[in-house]
Amino acid sequence: MRIVTWNCNGALRKKTDVLDQLNADVYVIQECENPAESITSYREWSGNFLWSGESKNKGIGVFAKRDAQVVALNWNRVFRLPGAPKRSISAKWKTSDLKEFLSFRINDSFNAVGVWTKQSKGGTFGYAGQLWKYLQSHRRDILKDECLILGDLNSNVIWDRPDRWWNHSDNLEILDELGLRSMYHESTGANPGDEQHSTFYLHRDLAKPYHIDYIFASNGLRKRAQFKCYDIDPWLTYSDHMPLAVDIVSEY
Repeated sequence: MRIVTWNCNGALRKKTDVLDQLNADVYVIQECENPAESITSYREWSGNFLWSGESKNKGIGVFAKRDAQVVALNWNRVFRLPGAPKRSISAKWKTSDLKEFLSFRINDSFNAVGVWTKQSKGGTFGYAGQLWKYLQSHRRDILKDECLILGDLNSNVIWDRPDRWWNHSDNLEILDELGLRSMYHESTGANPGDEQHSTFYLHRDLAKPYHIDYIFASNGLRKRAQFKCYDIDPWLTYSDHMPLAVDIVSEY
């Protein structure tokens, strides 16, 4: 089974042909429009899909192809930070307040969370902070079964701050505790922050490369998975992000 994640930079309805060339069973796509409110050809291509977003024009979608099946898990919790003052509004949040996370199950075999982290409106928990909050809320859910967490995290250790406790490095530590590790770093041996492959080019400028897209896999999935990060040709023509893929061999 091949699973691909890609931030399409909008207008996925015009890019489905090139995406099909990746021959995936499941696509996790950031910045795509809601198929239910788009043109007929895009709705027909979307088939068995899940979608979440604040605007019909840009959200996160999960698209199952061939015989693959995806079912929403609807992980929703209210979380309060232990030890924080009870009156502190910043110490309590709902999953639905965090943007954007889409939890689902693939072929009734393992769980996955599609991610497109965004800046919080009027708050300091942006990007890495959104994922940090999500991980606090859903540790038990993630531990229940084999799991993938994949998508556009908009974060890297190069942006860690010494006076902040929801850095990218903190998220990596939490994920490791949950048994999930980055497929890119496991396959290349690179240390976080020293990536040799970029997944994002700011304004599609080759002089501004960053590694901000990831696939994290739990122990059991990593043992039977192969990872691929795609090159800029032809993908920079279609988006400022590069697709990532993981091929998972069936246990049977």
